[in-house]
Amino acid sequence: MKGTSLSRSGLVVGCLALAAVVGVPGLAVAAENAPPTQPAIADLATETKACVSGEARTYVGQIPRVTAKVYDADEAEWLSAEFEAWWKDADGVEQRRTSTTSSIPSGLTHSWRLPEDIPANTLVTWHVRASDGESVSPWSDEGAGSACEFVYDDVSPQRPVVSSVEYPEGVGEWTDGVGVYGTFSADSPSDDVVAYLYDFVGGPYRTVSAEELGGPASFRYLPLSAGPKTVEVSSVDRSGRRSMPATYDFRVQEGRSPIARWNLADATGSRTAAAVSGPEARVGSGVSFGASGLEGTDLKSTATFDGGGHGFITPDAQVVDTSKTFAVSAWVRPGRTDRAMTIASQDAGDGRAFTLGMRTTSEAPVWSFGFGGAQVIGGAPETDEWAHVLGLYDSETGLAQLYVNGKAVGEGQKAEASAATGNFQIGRARGKDGYRDRWQGEIGNVRVHDRVVVPAELTQLAARKAIERGHWALETSADGSSPDLHGGQPLALGEGASIYRLPPVGCDIWLDPECVPPADPLEGDGHLELDGKSGFAATQTPAVDTDDSFTISTVVRLADAAPDRPMTLLSQSGENGDAFKVRYDPAVEQWQLVMTRAGVEETLAVQYARPDGGSGQGRAVTVVYDDASDQITLYLDGMRDALARAELPKLWKSTGGLQIGRAKTADGWGEYLYGAVDEVRVYSGAVEEGWIGSLRWGIDQ
Repeated sequence: MKGTSLSRSGLVVGCLALAAVVGVPGLAVAAENAPPTQPAIADLATETKACVSGEARTYVGQIPRVTAKVYDADEAEWLSAEFEAWWKDADGVEQRRTSTTSSIPSGLTHSWRLPEDIPANTLVTWHVRASDGESVSPWSDEGAGSACEFVYDDVSPQRPVVSSVEYPEGVGEWTDGVGVYGTFSADSPSDDVVAYLYDFVGGPYRTVSAEELGGPASFRYLPLSAGPKTVEVSSVDRSGRRSMPATYDFRVQEGRSPIARWNLADATGSRTAAAVSGPEARVGSGVSFGASGLEGTDLKSTATFDGGGHGFITPDAQVVDTSKTFAVSAWVRPGRTDRAMTIASQDAGDGRAFTLGMRTTSEAPVWSFGFGGAQVIGGAPETDEWAHVLGLYDSETGLAQLYVNGKAVGEGQKAEASAATGNFQIGRARGKDGYRDRWQGEIGNVRVHDRVVVPAELTQLAARKAIERGHWALETSADGSSPDLHGGQPLALGEGASIYRLPPVGCDIWLDPECVPPADPLEGDGHLELDGKSGFAATQTPAVDTDDSFTISTVVRLADAAPDRPMTLLSQSGENGDAFKVRYDPAVEQWQLVMTRAGVEETLAVQYARPDGGSGQGRAVTVVYDDASDQITLYLDGMRDALARAELPKLWKSTGGLQIGRAKTADGWGEYLYGAVDEVRVYSGAVEEGWIGSLRWGIDQ
């Protein structure tokens, strides 16, 4: 039995062996080894550059590493790559170098750093094939394949020569100017330059292609500020080598004045509008001079347009070339927002070349600038609210853009510029049936530029200087109140409020080691002390107009290291509760800017801070409401974080006095502050962010 069993086992083994050779159906068959596939040209590279040959051959600035990704039909195989490179030496003798990599799994990348004896400025060719240890693939250049070629360039190009007609080089040359494009040209003596790398010092690096191999290139530049400028330009050859930079120094003047400007601050009854620049303008009978100007600007007086058929101003002449870059702007205050109205336009036949103004949409009125088929809209006009509106067409970019109060609104749109020789108009726009969309309200300081108005100028044109309206130093009191240093209404002191002053005679710790010197006031010679129970200080009427931009700043030091309740620093009541208040909530360690809507408190902005505990220099707390941008911001020591600013289209009208140290609650006055307060300042207008940190000491903008 044993012998029979062994015989059968041997028979089975023999059959299987035979099946592996002859392929008996149903029995296991040993796989035949397949050679690796031919490397594809798309999988080869010289450094990071594609495998190419002929006129498109690669140029490299260093002896390169060549790479190849190789594959095998048997996915489990490990493969090596055999690289070969060849060239002709100076005597015309062919030189060949080879390298075989170690084996790695199929589909991975192999590389070879070519030897150091690769000659410069010589055509080098290479190819590659794969090996699985038993068989090899065809070379990559066999059949439909192609060899890879490169030239090693070991010489950097020469510096370019830089020039500009608009902005000539020279220490003594000051050239017009900010907002005016200029062309700069670069040309290198090297014959293999393909591009130029340039940067106007302080700006980003950019690259411009040469017009042809070894040729020059030009690039445009828009100065955004005046002063000495420098551009550095390097030549870049086809191997990627750069020259040393050429430095070109030039000087830019301030932006040139408007080509036309009317302040519209003429004498009452005048039928002409005097021009600061450009032509004098004729005034229709529906326009009257002498309206109030805009506080915080140089706009001392404006013109009122009645919205009727005679409400216009025109120089009866063309002012701006609308085929080129131009900008039109004005300060305006609409008397209504329920229909389309025109600030400025220029006639073009029985239509207009452009229109700057406002229009209505299904949702709300918007500011508008229409030109060359583009209509840019944005912002939110409000009746009887001042705004600075500017429309700009930049022929360099082809974009029409709109700016309201110094900020871009809407999306810039492509416009098709064309020349319009019609008359310039203020307060109306031409249509097929005559003039239409007449302005009702005030217009002042109309300007027309024949250049780009740059961002810094936009900010300056739209700036409204904040004006200090009240300053309570809180160093003295008389008859229960502390005076406003501007002579305005005083702060009346509540029962638990007092003015702390440094005693005239202290103690000397050298003579009396047990004495405790009195604490210094927060600022100056005194500050306001509040007992946290009934102490407060208040004006009789509102200190700030919450219908417009305002700023309130003060310095506070909390007396407790661990307050047990929220305490209000500033508040001013409105029609349905506090228009706003600033309080400290110890539960979350936050200074909070809060307003009340329909009887419900809403926290708009916060700043994190630990309580003072009665020591230190206190914290400067500032609230800024910018009606132009519809934003309200809470600053702590001149700083803000991401949660300290909120959108606020309209603040509630405030009717009550400014409160220091208390707020309205459901049970009457409450949230009394326990601590010290000093240097309360109020401004009409939004103080610029860069000045906020200096408010505790006063600013002179």
